[in-house]
Amino acid sequence: MFEIAFLILIGGSIIFYLACALSTYQFFSSHTSSQEEIAIATSTPVSILVSIRGLDEGAWENWTSLCTQNHPNYEVLFGVTDSNDPAVPLLEKLAITFPNRVKLFVGLEPRGVNLKDSNLSYLLEQAQHELIIFADGDIRVNRNYIRSVISPLMTEKASVITCAYVGYKPQFLGAALASLGRCADFIPSLLIARILDGSLQLAIGVTIATHKATLASFGGLQLNRIGSDYNLGKRAALAGYQVELSHYILDWDTGNESIKQLYDRELRWARTIRFNRGFVYYSMAFCYGTVYCLPLLLLCHFSSWAIALCLTTLLIRYLQVLVSISSMKCPKLLLWLWIVPLRDALSFIIWAVGGFGRNVYWRGRKLRIEGDGLIVLG
Repeated sequence: MFEIAFLILIGGSIIFYLACALSTYQFFSSHTSSQEEIAIATSTPVSILVSIRGLDEGAWENWTSLCTQNHPNYEVLFGVTDSNDPAVPLLEKLAITFPNRVKLFVGLEPRGVNLKDSNLSYLLEQAQHELIIFADGDIRVNRNYIRSVISPLMTEKASVITCAYVGYKPQFLGAALASLGRCADFIPSLLIARILDGSLQLAIGVTIATHKATLASFGGLQLNRIGSDYNLGKRAALAGYQVELSHYILDWDTGNESIKQLYDRELRWARTIRFNRGFVYYSMAFCYGTVYCLPLLLLCHFSSWAIALCLTTLLIRYLQVLVSISSMKCPKLLLWLWIVPLRDALSFIIWAVGGFGRNVYWRGRKLRIEGDGLIVLG
C-alpha cells in the first residue's frame, strides 16, 4: 500500500518536473518588446512606492538603483512607520543625494496590522502619477527596470504586472537555498499555474505595477491581510483584469541569513498560499519526488527497479533545475547544484508544516491568521 502511494507521488512529481522545465523554457525564450511598447513606456511618468522597515544588507545600493533609472519622468516615495527605524538616517542621506527624485515620509501612523501596506497607502495618496509601481526595498534593479516592468501595460497586454526574483550570486548556504527555491521551484510553479488558470491569479510583492484607477476598481490595498500582494493579484484576476508576470527577473540576495530565518520566511509564504488557494495547496504533494525516493527504497529493500526509478527521478529533477538556471541566466547557481536534495527536503518540510497552523513571523512580529487570511497580532 505504501509502495503504491510513493509510486503515485513520484510519478506525479516526474510529470511536474517535466512540465516545469517546458513552461520555463517556453516563457523565457518567447519574449520580445515591441518598439511601440518601448516608446510609450519611455514617455510615461511613474511613481515608485517603497515601504521600508529595518536596514537590509546592501540597502544603499538597492535604493540607489531605484533612483538612477534610465527614465525621464519618475519619482520614488519611501515610507517608514517608526521614526526611530535604523533605516531613517540612510534614507535621509538618499533624499539629500537625489533631491529631485526622492520623497521621504517618516512616522506614518499604522492604519492596519499589515505595516507594509499601511505605509503604501500613505504613499499612494502622495503619488503624483497615475501609473504606480509598488517595489520592495531589498531588491536591486538595473537602469531599465521601469521600462521593462511597465511596457506590457502600455499596449494593454495586461492591467497588472508583477516580477519574480532570484539571488544571482549567492555567497552563503542560506542565500543559495533561497535562490534555488525561487529559481527552480517557485517561478516554474508560477508559470504552470499561469497556464492552468489562463493568467496569473496572484501578484508578488517585490514589484507590482498598475494604474491607480485599476487598483481602486478591485478594492485597493488590504491593510489587515497576510500575503496582501498575493491577494491583490487574486482580486485583480477575479475582477476580470489580466495579471501578467514580467520577463524581467529581479536580483534579490538574502546575504548571510540563517536557515532558521529562511525557514520562518518561507513558512509564512506557505501559509499565505494555503489561505489564498485553499485545497489547491495540498496538491503540491506532487512536487517533491526526490524526497519520496528514500522511503521507497527502504520499503522495497533497495530493489533494482526502485533504484532505477529513483535515479531517473533525480536525473529529471536536475535537468529541470538546469533548464531553470539557464533560462533565468543564473550561472552562479551551478556552483550550488549539490544542495538540490537539501533544498527539496527543506521545501517538503515547509510545505508539510505550512499545511497546518495559523501563526507566522514577519519582520520580528508574531502574527496570527484568522478567517480567510486576515491577520492580528499574535
